[in-house]
Amino acid sequence: MNIAAKFKETAKSVVPVILIVLVLGLTIVPLDKILLARFVVGGFLLIVGLTIFLLGVDMGIEPMGERCGSSLVQKRNLPLLLGCAFVIGFIVTAAEPDIQVFGDQVRSIFKFVDKFLLTFVIAAGVGLFILIGLLRTVLRFSIKITFAIAYVVLFALAFFAPTSFLGIAFDSGGATTGPMTVPFIMALGLGVATVRRDSTSSTGDDGSFGLTGTASVGPIMAVLIYAIFLSRANLMQKSVDVVEELAFETGTGIFSQVFSPFTQIFSSVLHESLLSIAPLFALFIIFQFWLFKMTARQVLRFVIGFVYAFIGLSVFLIGVNGGFSDAGRALGEILGRFASERGGFYLALLVGTGVVFGAIIVCAEPAVWVLSEQVEQVSGGTIKRRALLFFLSAGTAFAIALSLWRNINGFSLRYILVAGYAVALALMIFAPPLFTGIAFDSGGVASGPLTSTFILSFTIGAAGKDASDSFGVIALVAMMPLIAVQIMGIVFKVKNARGEKILAEKAATSGGENV
Repeated sequence: MNIAAKFKETAKSVVPVILIVLVLGLTIVPLDKILLARFVVGGFLLIVGLTIFLLGVDMGIEPMGERCGSSLVQKRNLPLLLGCAFVIGFIVTAAEPDIQVFGDQVRSIFKFVDKFLLTFVIAAGVGLFILIGLLRTVLRFSIKITFAIAYVVLFALAFFAPTSFLGIAFDSGGATTGPMTVPFIMALGLGVATVRRDSTSSTGDDGSFGLTGTASVGPIMAVLIYAIFLSRANLMQKSVDVVEELAFETGTGIFSQVFSPFTQIFSSVLHESLLSIAPLFALFIIFQFWLFKMTARQVLRFVIGFVYAFIGLSVFLIGVNGGFSDAGRALGEILGRFASERGGFYLALLVGTGVVFGAIIVCAEPAVWVLSEQVEQVSGGTIKRRALLFFLSAGTAFAIALSLWRNINGFSLRYILVAGYAVALALMIFAPPLFTGIAFDSGGVASGPLTSTFILSFTIGAAGKDASDSFGVIALVAMMPLIAVQIMGIVFKVKNARGEKILAEKAATSGGENV
């Protein structure tokens, strides 16, 4: 796909969100005009940045991941493969911008949490489960059994973990799957699967998908263990900060008020983006001398891809953090207050807005585009991108609506997660293994930077003073695609079976006539 086509597809996903916020902000949920202007500017930067970033992924990050996976497997050294997998997972996750943002959000609610230690715990969890995921692929171990064992252990730990930390633990699984981590992890798994794939495999579980889903389990489990330790050490405290009102400068020009937030964060965003790209680029240099040994022309293409990814990610984050997410928080705050005080129409409007945002915003996530392209490529076009996006949108819409409903009514997140994951595990019995892998990968990619910024800001605003209730929305967004995509797989399986039956009947009829 060329850059014009990427820009068009990205704009189709983001522009509806901008229009919805503008319509609401100018009518029944009045928002400050300066805030809305920042939102529009941020939305435009988001579209441009995402377009450039995806071009860089195509040119550099994704091919590097595939080469890395296939080259390590060809070394036929399992300890080397697993050791590199852990190091890669740890480095990339520790540098992920979403993790830095998530750590700050947790720290703002729970003052006793050490951000550096939390980041270390999350990164170690991702590295360990990438190791486990690649080991599963190499040994051809069932993906369904792997997920069943992982989630049984996970919910056993969740039973002992403090309830106040449950949302944070499950949210961490979604926050790790950001714009840098997901493309590389998926490409790494695809590269390993390509080498070990054989023509005799009839299960559909060739290892092409499932690594991102497996990696998402690691941080949840690691944070639950961290929370249990804090609880046993009597360190758990709850300190909730009141959401601050948005302040706007007075006595300055409109131009300055609109654009100053973008210029203020410019240097910090460049620093974050550089921290995200630099570890991968360093690994690329090491692997070039050790494994790849590509030509100068090939290396130049990879380097250009990394430059595009850096520029795109920087522009994307400036747009999101400079104005896009602020409007989400303000909109959620007003709607949440109206829903709590007046109920009825405004409660329906709050939940309905969440449904629309969920259905649209998942299609703007960078990692969703990478996954959908890989699914269509690996399946030879039999699994259409539009069909996958439809089921992902439906699942994400329901998840955000459920989260907003929970914010207003205050029912337990634990029961929702237990019931949801129980349904997802039960669906594995009926869904094709390929779709199970895609489903668990989708749970990770659906909860990317837009969800971690705009949607989480929207739910924090809707939660009002009790901001701790806003944690859990990323967990629900990560959970629902597991159900939705596996239902898609069952539908796909039934249609294929019917098609094969019709072809068989036609062949039998044709054979009889010939006789």
